[in-house]
Parts: sequence; C-alpha cells; structure tokens
Amino acid sequence: MFAIVRTGGKQYRVAAGDKIAVEKLAGEAGDTVTLGDVLLAGEGETLADAKAVTVSAEIIAQAKSEKVIVFKKRRRHNYRRKNGHRQQMTLLRITAVGAAEAAKPAKKAAAKKTKTEAAPAEAAASAE
Repeated sequence: MFAIVRTGGKQYRVAAGDKIAVEKLAGEAGDTVTLGDVLLAGEGETLADAKAVTVSAEIIAQAKSEKVIVFKKRRRHNYRRKNGHRQQMTLLRITAVGAAEAAKPAKKAAAKKTKTEAAPAEAAASAE
C-alpha cells in the first residue's frame, strides 16, 4: 500500500520500508512518529479513504542537508558577499502504511504492567 503525505510543506509518496529525508521533525533517533496529513492512499490501481489511513515512521537520524551557497554581487561597486547554509532534516524509515486500527495494537503491546500494579494483587492473594 502507498500513501501521499505532506510534511514540511512538501509532499512525499511513501510505502512501507521506504527511507525519506524530510524537514526537521522533533524527536530522537529510534523514536516513532506518525505522519498525519495523508492526502491520498491506495494499492495498485485502487484508492482508499485517505482519512482512515495512518503512516507511521521511525526516525533514523537528525542530519543536515548539503550546503547551499548564497553569493551576492553588485557590479562595479566592489560588493561581494558569500554565505553558506545547511538545512536541518530528519531521515525517516516508513514502518507501516495502513488503516488506523492496524496501528493501535502495536501501541497496546508496548504497555506493560508496573511493579506497583502487581503488588496489590499479590498482597490480596497472600491475605487469603
């Protein structure tokens, strides 16, 4: 399944397993983000409802793009200015493209019981 998503003012065609470089997003390497602005989704020739589709991605790294040289010159006035700029970007690996329900069980699997929740249950069992 593929999707067209908008992030950072640009549009990207993504599928599961793709790697893309987008404008800087908040997060550390290894974090999971959800690209919510899905414009179009489908599989092959058929199109799906874009509102029901979510795209989840993993941040690979925070990096900088190639340097852009800014050179200003005014003829016959001995005026030259040279500056460089490297735009910050985020490298993403698309992990899943699919229905919103498919992304929810993955979050439930991550939830674990803490020791404080297990302690009252053990105390009740020992009291009997």
